[in-house]
Amino acid sequence: MRPKKVSTFFLLGPAFVAAIAYVDPGNVAANLSAGAQYGYLLVWVLVAANLIAVLVQYLSSKLGLVSGQSLPSLLGNRLSRRSRLAYWGQAEIVAIATDIAEVIGGAIALKILFDLPLLLGGVIVGVVSLFLLSIQSTRGQRPFETVIITLLAIIAIGFLAGLFVGDVNWGQAAGGIMPRLEGTNSVVLAASMLGATVMPHAIYLHSALSVDRHGGAPRASIPQLLRASRWDVVLSLVIAGSVNIAMLLLAAASLRGQDGTDTIEGAHAVVSANLGEVVGLFFGIGLLASGLASSAVGSYAGASIMQGLLRVNVPIVWQRAVTMIPALVILGIGADPTWSLVLSQVVLSLGIPFAMIPLVRLTMNRTVMGKYANSRIITIVAIFASGLIIALNVVLIGLLALGID
Repeated sequence: MRPKKVSTFFLLGPAFVAAIAYVDPGNVAANLSAGAQYGYLLVWVLVAANLIAVLVQYLSSKLGLVSGQSLPSLLGNRLSRRSRLAYWGQAEIVAIATDIAEVIGGAIALKILFDLPLLLGGVIVGVVSLFLLSIQSTRGQRPFETVIITLLAIIAIGFLAGLFVGDVNWGQAAGGIMPRLEGTNSVVLAASMLGATVMPHAIYLHSALSVDRHGGAPRASIPQLLRASRWDVVLSLVIAGSVNIAMLLLAAASLRGQDGTDTIEGAHAVVSANLGEVVGLFFGIGLLASGLASSAVGSYAGASIMQGLLRVNVPIVWQRAVTMIPALVILGIGADPTWSLVLSQVVLSLGIPFAMIPLVRLTMNRTVMGKYANSRIITIVAIFASGLIIALNVVLIGLLALGID
């Protein structure tokens, strides 16, 4: 008997959760810096990054749907005990680095909105994200997806609002689609924007989300699930990509040549002064929603990594507590929050090859994927995209090590 077909609309959701990784506070900082320093020059970087992200996130989702296992679980089954522990170690560092960016970003938002101390703001972000995670633990996947999608909508409104009152030069913005660079600084910024867009935890996470949502579906329903996944990925990343481009356009129109825009707080102050307090308020709310949602999603990814590689079922709230501590320590010792965000992105960049290379290899493996293995064209494109992202991260880290800024 054929499985009863379900409307594609009701199969959407996992990709919207994973898409939160593309509008986290690290992205906010990078996009605002790009617009403030170079205007519309680097619009093309965000367009290219989003196209690569569509491919990578779909492959991760497909791996989970077809194999019935997450990427960490598949790796855990293929690695020796020592290799599993080593692999988990680097993946856990990635989870911690992710949380540092998210908690600090949320803390900055609370300081902007309510003038709260950063440490107190970090604690509040951690507690609220624990509540968000408890929804998944107690009520299941679908309610959690609904909450995260709602926060994604708030993020979109928060950062798109400025476009309606900002003086965006749409002709120059369209011209920014043509790939161009202006000097070493723009190379560094373009590399950080493109190389840090596809985050390792989002790759691990999407396969786990697909398994958690559709893992019990019969094999006969896989074609429909794959079609739904394509729509899920495209729609969610169109939204995330639009938000990222909106941040850059807002900065290009309102922050270009302004002093004090090298931090998120400074950028908010200039936006409020130039576009009004209401737009500044939307900016702060969008940043807060970004920190809360991405923090919860990052912890979900960390728990999936730990479960797959250590073969232990760790409650998500425990993972949340473990990864939150380093972020609070950084806030407690008074480290510069913007610099901490930059360092966290460098650490995340180091983890990209450990997620990208296994993803491409497994999705082209017919033993794992059967008839759903990647076609030759998809494999070539995926290898090229993986190599490009890895190469850009190597360039970025090298330039930072040499002190070129």
